[in-house]
Amino acid sequence: MRRDLWRKSTRSGNNGQCVEVRDRGAQIDVRDSKFPAAAVLSFDPVAWATFTDSLKVDGIRA
Repeated sequence: MRRDLWRKSTRSGNNGQCVEVRDRGAQIDVRDSKFPAAAVLSFDPVAWATFTDSLKVDGIRA
């Protein structure tokens, strides 16, 4: 996968209630797909992996 490209989960529907994620190597960016020009949250890759792994443990798929 190319870095620096925004992507949505393959499980997201077309209801507009999605977030988009971008892997920039040293950080992971997250934004609201409805307002792509608004604020972006940035996370350390280890912190992001910990977060998404915890969702999988709780039965939620990221």
